[in-house]
Amino acid sequence: MRGLLCCLVLLFLLQPWESQLQLAGPRCHTGPLDLVFVIDSSRSVRPFEFETMRQFLVGLLRGLNVGPNATRVGVIQYSSQVQSVFPLRAFSRREDMERAIRDLVPLAQGTMTGLAIQYAMNVAFSVAEGARPPEERVPRVAVIVTDGRPQDRVAEVAAQARARGIEIYAVGVQRADVGSLRAMASPPLDEHVFLVESFDLIQEFGLQFQSRLCGKDQCAEPGHGCQHQCVNAPGTFHCTCNPGYKLAADNKSCLAIDLCAEGTHGCEHHCVNSPGSYFCHCQVGFVLQQDQRSCRAIDYCSFGNHSCQHECVSTPGGPRCHCREGHDLQPDGRSCQVRDLCNGVDHGCEFQCVSEGLSYRCLCPEGRQLQADGKSCDRCREGHVDLVLLVDGSKSVRPQNFELVKRFVNQIVDFLDVSPEGTRVGLVQFSSRVRTEFPLGRYGTAAEVKQAVLAMEYMERGTMTGLALRHMVEHSFSEAQGARPRALNVPRVGLVFTDGRSQDDISVWAARAKEEGIVMYAVGVGKAVEAELREIASEPAELHVSYAPDFGTMTHLLQNLRGSICPEEGISAGTELRSPCECESLVEFQGRTLGALESLTLNLAQLTARLEHLENQLANQK
Repeated sequence: MRGLLCCLVLLFLLQPWESQLQLAGPRCHTGPLDLVFVIDSSRSVRPFEFETMRQFLVGLLRGLNVGPNATRVGVIQYSSQVQSVFPLRAFSRREDMERAIRDLVPLAQGTMTGLAIQYAMNVAFSVAEGARPPEERVPRVAVIVTDGRPQDRVAEVAAQARARGIEIYAVGVQRADVGSLRAMASPPLDEHVFLVESFDLIQEFGLQFQSRLCGKDQCAEPGHGCQHQCVNAPGTFHCTCNPGYKLAADNKSCLAIDLCAEGTHGCEHHCVNSPGSYFCHCQVGFVLQQDQRSCRAIDYCSFGNHSCQHECVSTPGGPRCHCREGHDLQPDGRSCQVRDLCNGVDHGCEFQCVSEGLSYRCLCPEGRQLQADGKSCDRCREGHVDLVLLVDGSKSVRPQNFELVKRFVNQIVDFLDVSPEGTRVGLVQFSSRVRTEFPLGRYGTAAEVKQAVLAMEYMERGTMTGLALRHMVEHSFSEAQGARPRALNVPRVGLVFTDGRSQDDISVWAARAKEEGIVMYAVGVGKAVEAELREIASEPAELHVSYAPDFGTMTHLLQNLRGSICPEEGISAGTELRSPCECESLVEFQGRTLGALESLTLNLAQLTARLEHLENQLANQK
């Protein structure tokens, strides 16, 4: 009867308290929290007192936001040993937790509170039991409920637990030792130590404890300063960052984690960082392999669309066409043409360069022999001459063409054996007046003559050809000007170069020059008058008159002039002309003829090769 009465009293006391705690307000939103209750179930805890603690736990659970990503709850009970009622990872629903608490059976032995704290620190709050890793900075809270004095030492082990980041609340009921509660609890003690003196105050204590545990949602208040996320905790808050970021030193702002900078990415070419991850990227012309780290060069030629005539070479920038040896790539970047080495190298040929496959050879004009160096041609070494050049420097020539004239004069000098004993050269320029640029006896080498020709300054103005002829006859071929005495029988040659009609009479002095034994040549360009050229030149006119339609085509006159100025080899002072019917003359004629045929055959072969190349190009275009 007495036991029945006690049960009725117990139900009367507990029912309003649990209901009141449940209805005290909305559930507590503390943010993520790992909460472990450490319940004293020693023999000193009377059955109805243990039932009070059971209901106390159930009431608190109903006020918490329980869930895997919110508050995780674990319960252990202890006496002389420690028993896990359920770990943090066990339940995510409040109903399952309440059922396990209601089925709880007291151990009813000693009071080893220090042992229970040790277990909570090493086991209950381990990741294996369901606690979240320390780097997630989820608060860890232990609530110790006891009714008496511990039978072991608690101060040292409680300090170790607090040092590991576990916040301890100590709750004493009736006979609990206040000193032990204070030794276990976290500071400040007035917020972490609770003492219930009588059962009729359990309702008020439950509300105070819930208020302490939940507190104010500081993340809901402005000014927390978290850049990414604010996480509420009992009485405080902390900041966290989104995946791929880490908290800065101010514990509020977030910094992107540069995984590429750690040097463990393994990318062959480039590592590209992204929040919380990275990916590998290859240089231009390469493709990423299946391992997503190494790179392979793209073989553009294997695509089959390069259109290269000879060979395709794959490069990082794409396909490039390459020609076989002895060929050059054309502007279209695909077709190839046989290389003309004469245009591509400094061949050094004095007269003409002829390409022959992968090589070339030098040719000399008809009547001149190739020297031992394979490049230069022999000169008029037997035909010594006193040569005076009369160059038209009138305004109609124009400066740019006058430069071509000087170049043409130097090409004439190139096939002469210039020396005091060989060929002597003098130069006269005329326009409205006449000027001796240099006389016959001034320079003794071809290099000196050519340099003086290039230094000649353009006179401009009129065209007094007759005045120039008079100057030549009276002065240029005098011994004072360097001409050799007539007794030596050195030929005297005058070459007149003009581009138009003379503004004075030429007939008197043209005739006088021939009477003086001067062999006269006339070279006309452009608007030169043929009748005047014939009157100036010696007979026959066909051998002594040359004409070019413009200054750019003068070079074809060189061969004619060479054959005229340097006539049959061997003519000099004291020598006689050889008969063309002599054996040596016939052999020489045969050699020249064969040389000319060889040159024509070579030119024909080159023309045939070019025609074949053009036919191939047309075939490829079709």
